[in-house]
Amino acid sequence: MSNNLLSEPSVLLVDDEAQLLQSASIVLRASGISEVLMLDDARKVLPLLASRTVGVIVLDLSMPHISGREILERLAADYPDIPVILMTATNDLETAVRCMQAGASDYLVKPVDGERLVASVRRALEIRALRTELFALKERLLADSPHKPAAFAEIVTQNPAMFAIFRYIEAIASSSPQPVLITGETGTGKELIAKALHRLSGRPGNLVAVNVAGLDDTLFSDTLFGHARGAFTGADRPREGLIASAGDGTLFLDEVGDLSMASQVKLLRLLQDGTYYPIGSDRPQRSRARVVVATHCDVRTDVDRGKFRKDLYFRLRTHHIQLPPLRARLEDLPHLVAHFVEKAAKSLGKPAPSVPLPLYQWLRNYPFPGNIRELEGMVFDAVARCRGTVLPLQSFKEAGSAGNPPLASPEWEHIAAGPAWLPDALPTLKDAEDALMVEALRRADGNQGVAANLLGISRQALNKRLTRRGPAGFSADLQH
Repeated sequence: MSNNLLSEPSVLLVDDEAQLLQSASIVLRASGISEVLMLDDARKVLPLLASRTVGVIVLDLSMPHISGREILERLAADYPDIPVILMTATNDLETAVRCMQAGASDYLVKPVDGERLVASVRRALEIRALRTELFALKERLLADSPHKPAAFAEIVTQNPAMFAIFRYIEAIASSSPQPVLITGETGTGKELIAKALHRLSGRPGNLVAVNVAGLDDTLFSDTLFGHARGAFTGADRPREGLIASAGDGTLFLDEVGDLSMASQVKLLRLLQDGTYYPIGSDRPQRSRARVVVATHCDVRTDVDRGKFRKDLYFRLRTHHIQLPPLRARLEDLPHLVAHFVEKAAKSLGKPAPSVPLPLYQWLRNYPFPGNIRELEGMVFDAVARCRGTVLPLQSFKEAGSAGNPPLASPEWEHIAAGPAWLPDALPTLKDAEDALMVEALRRADGNQGVAANLLGISRQALNKRLTRRGPAGFSADLQH
């Protein structure tokens, strides 16, 4: 994808009135659209488009030499991806309808109001950017793996759903400054995704990250927007906010679901207009940073409950990345454990211990309420406590029992909610016990120690129950 989309695409103004060209150019530049081209002769439009890319064209309908209507038809045939906004001194509904049918994206009546012009141009630029992203997304999703895997080197995975997310990120990273919403449970790697997105965007500025959870509205405004000198007691000098620090880069706001309503309004204004006010200043500043936000909250539910603004939610989810929990990425467990063992051993300055097979069987049956972050902590603790050459399984069992109960998994939530998981005809206690042992052994791949841990009993107690039933019956059940 062309790198010229990293900045605001250019706007081409075409009108034979020099004064209108100058005034429209000033209005657009004042709104933050930096690259505005002007032509006073419609015959120069097509030669210009043959040599350079233009984001949107604002075209006068009545011009000498060649009419705007004729130019519009040529543009619709040769450059259908470029939105065209027509201007005319005639407030004629029939003319407007004909122009829209011919391919115009909007119709403005002279004298054109400045705000109306800016809104029309921004809307056209946004539609074109989204259309470009759609084509890129289709191309990326047809591939089986990311085109630039090095950008995702920090994320350890072999999961197909994660690869699909990588391809989606590649499609949206460099296409436009539209916001991105990253959702997922705590510990799923939302900040790593934001880093990969920034890395792929090619944006020249920095990635600036801030956790906005717990910030009241004043602190939120000061952190992001900064303040003017004398804005409050102790403000003896002006201070830049993080938006200014990000420059042309990426501003990453973590835990955006915890923002107050007042802060949500300010964030919405920033996304809509690209402007913000430092505390104590009445002069708007323009943001050039792309905004990426993340939250572990169910934002859609918060919208329904009135805790999150609907307009902000729909503005944020122009691009939405939903990260799967670790329990949905079980094939990644061996790769993640090996990665974290090496990382912990290097950090502690000791040889990396080997990983016993029963550990993987235990991990596959643990729901990981803290996801990858919890797994990393478990592995680091086990490596620190290891006194031999094999990673101790007991360390993981203690960490699992001391942490959150396994009700974070939807399956466990379903069981804990009530008797709905039970069949209408209750089994006998013996049948229920037998069924639980069969299932535990199946999940543990036949390892009695792991199965006993899943059932909450000792290995000796499980062995006695198995002996009472006899091995033949369980062998037959496990084969099914």
